Amino acid sequence: MAGEPQADCLFCKIVAGEVPADVVRETETTVAFRDINPQAPTHVLVIPKVHYRDAATLAAAEPQLPADLLREAGEVAAEDKVDGTGYRVVFNTGSGAGQTVFHAHAHVLGGRGLDWPPG
Repeated sequence: MAGEPQADCLFCKIVAGEVPADVVRETETTVAFRDINPQAPTHVLVIPKVHYRDAATLAAAEPQLPADLLREAGEVAAEDKVDGTGYRVVFNTGSGAGQTVFHAHAHVLGGRGLDWPPG
């Protein structure tokens, strides 16, 4: 059921403390942790503690949570000191867009030049 933890979801397991992660921030509604395969010097994932398949589903069900994710993305950028030079926040939605874990999440990328358009 949407919003409920999923037994087979890696990010739900991180939220539950069943899988270790390099957590950099945690709030009542979000967890932010370093990506295990970073694509930039700063590469942090910000996830909601509740399970929704993707950003669009999350936004439709609980509109405040995407705002929480974006606020935390800004806090991550500030803590990693990339807010002054620029950073990118990415929501991949669907496998064709590169989503590999089907739990809504934002990638915070910074610390190097980020070309446009992205790959």
